[in-house]
Amino acid sequence: MNEITRIFETLEYGPAPEAPQPALDWLAAHGKKFGHYIDGKWTAPGETFASTNPATNKPLAEITRGTPADVDKAVKAARAAFKTWSALSGYERGKYLYAIARAVQKHSRLFAVLESLDNGKPIRESRDVDIPLVARHFYHHAGWGQQRDRQFPGMVPYGVCGQIIPWNFPLLMLAWKIAPALAAGNTVILKPAEFTSLTALLFAEICDRIGLPKGVVNIVTGEGETGQAIVAHPDIDKIAFTGSTEVGKAIRAATAGSGKGLSLELGGKSPYIVFDDADLDSAIEGLVDAIWFNQGQVCCAGSRLLVQESIEDKFLAKLKKRMSTLRVGDPLDKAVDIGALVAPVQVARVQELVKKGVAEGGQLYEPDIDLPKGGCFLRPALITDISPANTVATEEIFGPVLVEMSFRTPDEAVALANNTKYGLAATLWSENLNLALDIAPRLKAGVVWINGTNQFDAAVGFGGYKESGFGREGGREGMAVYLKPAWEKALKPQPQPRPEAGAKRPSKDASRARNPLDGDGAIDQTAKMYIGGKQARPDSGYSRVFLGANGSPIGEVGEGNRKDIRNAVEAARAALGWGTTSAHNRAQILFFLAENLDYRRKEFADRLREQTGASAAAADREVAASIERLFAFAGWADKYDGAVHNPPARAIAAAMVEPIGVMGIVAPAELPLLGSVALLAPAIAMGNPVVLVPSEPHPLSITDLYQVIETSDVPSGVINIVTGDAVALAKTLAEHDGVDAIWFCGSADASAMVEKASTGNLKQTWTSRGLAFDLADAEKFEGPYLLARATQVKNVWIPYGA
Repeated sequence: MNEITRIFETLEYGPAPEAPQPALDWLAAHGKKFGHYIDGKWTAPGETFASTNPATNKPLAEITRGTPADVDKAVKAARAAFKTWSALSGYERGKYLYAIARAVQKHSRLFAVLESLDNGKPIRESRDVDIPLVARHFYHHAGWGQQRDRQFPGMVPYGVCGQIIPWNFPLLMLAWKIAPALAAGNTVILKPAEFTSLTALLFAEICDRIGLPKGVVNIVTGEGETGQAIVAHPDIDKIAFTGSTEVGKAIRAATAGSGKGLSLELGGKSPYIVFDDADLDSAIEGLVDAIWFNQGQVCCAGSRLLVQESIEDKFLAKLKKRMSTLRVGDPLDKAVDIGALVAPVQVARVQELVKKGVAEGGQLYEPDIDLPKGGCFLRPALITDISPANTVATEEIFGPVLVEMSFRTPDEAVALANNTKYGLAATLWSENLNLALDIAPRLKAGVVWINGTNQFDAAVGFGGYKESGFGREGGREGMAVYLKPAWEKALKPQPQPRPEAGAKRPSKDASRARNPLDGDGAIDQTAKMYIGGKQARPDSGYSRVFLGANGSPIGEVGEGNRKDIRNAVEAARAALGWGTTSAHNRAQILFFLAENLDYRRKEFADRLREQTGASAAAADREVAASIERLFAFAGWADKYDGAVHNPPARAIAAAMVEPIGVMGIVAPAELPLLGSVALLAPAIAMGNPVVLVPSEPHPLSITDLYQVIETSDVPSGVINIVTGDAVALAKTLAEHDGVDAIWFCGSADASAMVEKASTGNLKQTWTSRGLAFDLADAEKFEGPYLLARATQVKNVWIPYGA
């Protein structure tokens, strides 16, 4: 048997090393010691720490530890550059992005080798996946620069953006952040991960070479304290973070009340679902890519394998055989499948979680593979026989460890897949496209891949649901997170409501003489809560007396408490099917609400006059505006929808606009009717059940709305109303894990409280921050501004072709 024949029989392979010398020469040219890149110049190195090669645990270079003073210097440079950079035409900005893309391509091998040396990922992943995608992002966003004003009219850049990226995709995460920020007209301060700063520093050199104006991009290296300085800096307008959910929650809390824009791309525990009709060999190869790509150090890694019970044994046998052929070794060997984890601390963390999984009953399988000596290497691992409550089934491991469970029916597969606090990505394999397209919309994940995995493109948004964060990277949605309405910058503080009106304890004489609930034999008409389609007494057993504009009592409403909120949230969660109701049906119900409110127009206008002392004309205008707002969002219900993207692959990506889930809404004190309707209408139009806290001083217009709701075919639980102390109820809503998003109108201090209290499950928030958001302004609030905040986008990748 000749040598070639023998190799085909044995499938042996020889090493195919990539030469590291050009990257080592680049490091040597910098003396293997780096300062920061600020205002178009390199700073002298300060206090440093080592950046090591995880395959050898030997140092590559010394990196400067950024201080608050360094961050401040970078912010000042970015602020000074912002005026000129944002004033450039989109075409001029686009030319710089195009030049960066070309430079990345021209130096692609250097970037790839340096990335593998610094990060430990196999060179074929850096060379064939990461670096081409980096160039693709800058090419794609070069076009967005010129199209920004056409596609986003009335939107302007935030200003100075602080960006913090992780170590698993050092250069690709940089591109995901910097490209859209610059295309939108922002300037940036970027902090790379302390483990993997080298390609960001090479990128800074590229920016210098192409003549990017000084201060537009600033690279400040460092550890966690450097990131904290960026987050806390008062002159940074937006924070964009990719990393762990734990750190994302800390950033959410730290930025609460600051008015900073915030986008978070966080952890995941993504399901990989295999149905019994799947092409098993293809699903196995997809699984190898899903969990062992980049040593499993991927936020969207398909780390939870869910296999239909009828094929479980066959699939696991195939999988174990394939695992035995995986090659673990030198990341610069082009024939290696699995390289080194990023650092010893990560190896220790993965090993500890695996031990815990086994201690809780899991069965561990590792193929008999020799590991290189002296580096951060682990074998690929599979843990079976686990329950959904096992630690390794719920916690993100971020290593080459796959956990497996079985299911019997598609419904059970969906239940298992969604049984996680995360919601970043999901994969499903089935030759039945009808089944696949039935399951994909039911998965609570921002990205779903059908018969494929780990597909990314600059034209397709990427980001998560739930504790995987909010905001998107890439595509139209990724551009949107770096822009804000121009009119927001001109908002003034909200005037305080008149102290003489609203909820008060009336004087003893007034209460006896004028209380309509007690005097003259009146029938008790105290307004209750509205929960689950029924009026409900307050759990507290207390009611508030409300005075009209003339100081006389005009009614009482229940004093809501935590239990009332709990009941309302439970009713709303039971009504989550509202989000799968057809948009046409939701539109019809909103039209009914408008129609039935119009029937009682005079009654509602009289109630407004009674509460606020408004003129007859002003009260009628508010009712008319409320009717119009319901009508407008009825019209939007079946028109605010998604798109079909065409990435450069044999696939389409369907961007589906979906409701967020249960929304808590705390209405403003002013505009007793319109203030609630203006927020309620877009939320329910998009399919979200709502728990509404109406105007605290003037709630009677909304308690009067119960009968309108009941006669308009609104399903029970879609609209729930709890009256009482707005700030106290807002805090309960913000802390409740059953609430997925909260909108709050109130003071700056209370807004900060709501944003900070929302960190528990990272619910999406919109707050007025004590500013005068005029909800009566139809031009601003009768369209996409609130619709975008009531929805999230899921991208479903669908392959095509034989």
